[in-house]
Formats: sequence, C-alpha cells, structure tokens
Amino acid sequence: MIVCLLPLSARSHQVDGEVTVTADVGAYTYGLGHLMKPHRMRVTHELATAYGMLDKMHVLRPKRASPEAMTAFHTDEYIHFLHSVTPETVEKMTYQRTRFLVGDDNPAFEGVFEFCSISAGGSISAAERLASGAADITINWAGGLHHAKKREAAGFCYINDIVLGILELLRTYPRVLYIDIDCHHGDGVEEAFYTTDRVMTCSFHKFGEFFPGTGTQEDLGSGKGKGYSVNVPLKDGISDESFKSVFDPVIDRIMDVFRPSAVVLQCGADSLAGDKLGCLNLTMHGHAHCVQFLRKYNVPLVLLGGGGYTVKNVARAWTYETACALGIEDEIDPNLPWNQYFEWFGPTYRLEVPANNMEDMNVKDRSLDNIREVALEQLQQLSCAPSVQMQDVPAVSVGQHLGFGKYEVEGKDELDERLARKKLSLLKFGLVLFNRDVSSQRAFAIPPHSPRLRIHRRIRRVRLIGFGYVLCFCQSLAPCSTPLLVCLPR
Repeated sequence: MIVCLLPLSARSHQVDGEVTVTADVGAYTYGLGHLMKPHRMRVTHELATAYGMLDKMHVLRPKRASPEAMTAFHTDEYIHFLHSVTPETVEKMTYQRTRFLVGDDNPAFEGVFEFCSISAGGSISAAERLASGAADITINWAGGLHHAKKREAAGFCYINDIVLGILELLRTYPRVLYIDIDCHHGDGVEEAFYTTDRVMTCSFHKFGEFFPGTGTQEDLGSGKGKGYSVNVPLKDGISDESFKSVFDPVIDRIMDVFRPSAVVLQCGADSLAGDKLGCLNLTMHGHAHCVQFLRKYNVPLVLLGGGGYTVKNVARAWTYETACALGIEDEIDPNLPWNQYFEWFGPTYRLEVPANNMEDMNVKDRSLDNIREVALEQLQQLSCAPSVQMQDVPAVSVGQHLGFGKYEVEGKDELDERLARKKLSLLKFGLVLFNRDVSSQRAFAIPPHSPRLRIHRRIRRVRLIGFGYVLCFCQSLAPCSTPLLVCLPR
C-alpha cells in the first residue's frame, strides 16, 4: 500500500469516499527573489492529480508537528524563537536572529513556524504510518529539509523533518538507512546520527567550493557510529550513467552489510540538469532510478522532497517518482495532461527533464572509480549489521496499553471498580506492582501526580502456577513523592 502525505493544496480531494483537505504548504513564501519556492508543492500536487495518481493511493492529511514534537531533536530555545519570531519583530531580536537564523538565506518570513510544523508533521506522520504497518511506502514531498541543525537554521531549512521522522522510525525499527541524492551534502542528518550505528547515512553530493562544504570520504562517523556515515563526493556534470555506476554498487553493499529495517530517501531535485543552484546533470529518469532501485528490495520506504529550484522540473521529477513508487511509470503518458499550471511546462509540455551539454568532470579525470572503491572498502570493514535490543511495546506507552494512563479525578467507587476490572489482566501479564525501590526489574513510572491505585488488603505474594511470576499487591497507597512502578518480569 502506498500512502501519500501531501500537504500541498488547500483543495478537497475525494479518496475511497472520504474527502481529505490537505494543509496549504504551497501558500507560504520565503520572500521576493528567494530561490526556495514552496509553491512547487502546489504544482507537483496539480500534476499528480491530473495524471490520476492520487486515486491510486491513500491520501492523508498529516498532523502538524507540535513544538514538543520538534524538541525531540531541536533545542527548546530554538523552537521558542521560531514560534515567536515574525518579520516585524525579527529586527528587535537581533541577538537571537544572529544565533538561530544564520545568514540571509533563512529569513523570518510570515508564518515560518506554521510552514515548519506542516513539513515536519508530514515526515513524522509518514514514519508513523510506515512503522504501524499501514503502508509499505510513504511520501512527503514537502519534507526533506536536510540542512537544519539542532539549534540553528541553515540552507533554507529551519526544522530537520528528516531527523524527526527517523527518530520516530527508530521506535519500531532497529536500523534505518538514510540516502540523500540532493546536490548538496545532507550535513544536518549526518551530524544528528554521527555517533550511532542504528542509522547509516549515505549522501551523494557535489563537493568542492559548494555549500555546505562538508561530506568528504574522511567523514566516517565517530564512536559507535564510526563507519556508518558514507559520503560519495561528486564533481560537476555527472551523467545518469556515471551516477548509476556509483549509486548501484554502493547501495547494494549497504543493503547487504547494514541490512536496514527501513529506508528514508531524500529526493532533492537540485541534482537534475538545468537546476538554478545545482551543477549536476541527471535526467528525470536518472534521478528516479534511485526510487526504482530501492523499491525492488521490498523494504519499508519513506520518500521525501528536498532541494530543487527550477520549479517546473521539480514538479516533473516528483510526479514521475510518485508513479515509480506506485509501479505505474510505464503506463503514464509523457505528454502532460491539462492542469492548472499547464503553461508553465512549455515549450515541450512533456514529462521529461533532459540532460544538457555539461561535461562530466567525474569521467574526465577518472576520479569516480577511486571514490567508488573507497566507499566500498569502508563498507567492507563493517563486519555485520549491528544488533539492537528492542521491546515489543515502547516503555513510554506500556502504561497506556494496560490502562494505566493518566486519569482525571474520579470517585473512590469508580476507581475501585476500574481496579477490579484490571486484576485479571494484571495476572495475565504477570506484572509486579511496587511502591518502593526495584533493582532487578525493568520498570517505568506512573507519575506521582497520577491518581493512586487503591488495594484494600495487606501486602501478599501470589505465585502463578506454571508461570513463575510473582504479583505483589500494595497496601492502600496514600499520595507520596515516590512514583508507583509497573515492572515487567525478566
């Protein structure tokens, strides 16, 4: 199943009898003359709709990411700044502006926080749908903003939705592979996971006197993450053939060695030929080859947007890659159907982004062979996929699953009645209830301010025949500072 989380157009769209209205992320603007155009998402949406693709998948309206959700990666101070800054107040916040919005590339435009919450919410929702098993592939073309750092904006990116999405995936999947085919190095994502072996980052990017200036093959990761940051620096003008000659073997080796449980692919479209900022020379089909190549592995896949500054080519590429995700790329007409932005696609009016006459510098100096060998050698040194101890139910949500959520104040009779209903389930799960220190169990705490469970009997122990579990009932529990612990038996 393909789930498309497209926060693109404010128009209603009917899918399986349900009307979905998606958030209008395309209505925001970075300012007059800025190269980043959120409007490209509207154009993509219109083109995909004209091809009838949205009727072939589940289209969902993603939740907006809350400030609390964003602080899973970003600092509280930075999120508070984004939440409060406006074009009118930014000059008065000079100190914070120079700390958080580095350079002129990242303006405090009108609605910047809402824009970020839509983008980040789409990627988090995409990860949630994938992790729940509700989808095999999820798409958020409004995401992929890979330069944002923990406490500052960079490269047109304010909130790193990719990191937030991967963190959500890690709650379910032991290993996540992140692949970046944007023209610019995915520095923000690499930096976030530089010291862990649970996330492997692999970036194919232009390197040299080019933003952000990072991503050499010496950047391997650190500590437990050493060897799990893979960089493939490229030179100007790389063609489809040259790109495939390095992408395919490197990703093949990664899939064999790292064995990811899920894959996140950032499909930055500034690596296409003719981009206003990019300097690579990929065609639409060469760019989409990455989606097709990963799809054959049948691993849960998240597709995200990213860079891309020639709007009509961005829309073409992401529309075609949506078709690749659906497996219908051979069925769609290369002649564009009529849509609201039809005149934008002249003079050819076709679903194609051809290569231009740039010289492939990667072939000219034969540097690509060496780069490929260095990357493969790095991966060869990783003996096997790292093992991760996982729990079936994350500890933070076990209480909710068993009914020990935070309740409103209830009467004594209601509370005792609720408790009576829980006794049987407690016996079944072999839980142990404590009110004091526990050293030999895995435990999570019910906060002190939660209503206490009252059991009007003296402490006793009951051994369950055939299970070997012990159930300890606590005496009437008066409110105290020590939280009640619910412990799972080893």
